[in-house]
Amino acid sequence: MLVGEEMEIEEGGSYEALPLLSLNHVSLLVRSVWASVRFYEDVLGFCSIKRPSSFNFRGAWLFNYGIGIHFIENESLDDGSMNQPRPINPKDNHISFQCTDVGLVKRRLEERGIRYVTAVVEEGGIQVDQVFFHDPDGYMIEICNCDNIPIIPISSCPFKPSYGIGKNMAAPNKCGLDTEIFMMEILSLDMINFAF
Repeated sequence: MLVGEEMEIEEGGSYEALPLLSLNHVSLLVRSVWASVRFYEDVLGFCSIKRPSSFNFRGAWLFNYGIGIHFIENESLDDGSMNQPRPINPKDNHISFQCTDVGLVKRRLEERGIRYVTAVVEEGGIQVDQVFFHDPDGYMIEICNCDNIPIIPISSCPFKPSYGIGKNMAAPNKCGLDTEIFMMEILSLDMINFAF
């Protein structure tokens, strides 16, 4: 779009959503690929995987829990401002990972000397425990037991079935509980057994 170009805005809902399947990866600019890889492997349990050799820039790809993390090294980020600890703000942009034991997460972070803050979300008698901390570049990470809160659509049926994800899972054929169960089965397959 060119500056000053007028754009006609159409009402939403007249087009079908894009044919998406899932989140593939999150890409982060980092000061040091080595430091970031070490943190994401040692603290979060990711594994380094091969990246295309045709790339002519420093970077790394990691994978686990059904998601990829891609690092692109950008030394210009190293202006010294990241060396001072930033406040950990749960309302800031963050990546969230599901875990099976929030207490164990906190103990492991304490053993490593990683600063964190906690929060609790309560909804209808259900409690979700959250732990927030920064990676070496100041990106915020949340670890939670967010599956305690059920996924309930607030519109007619925004969830699209994702066929072929699990061998024993049938795609839901209607909105409602079947969709929620299907989504939780997929989430469980992708994120169960979170361990350091």
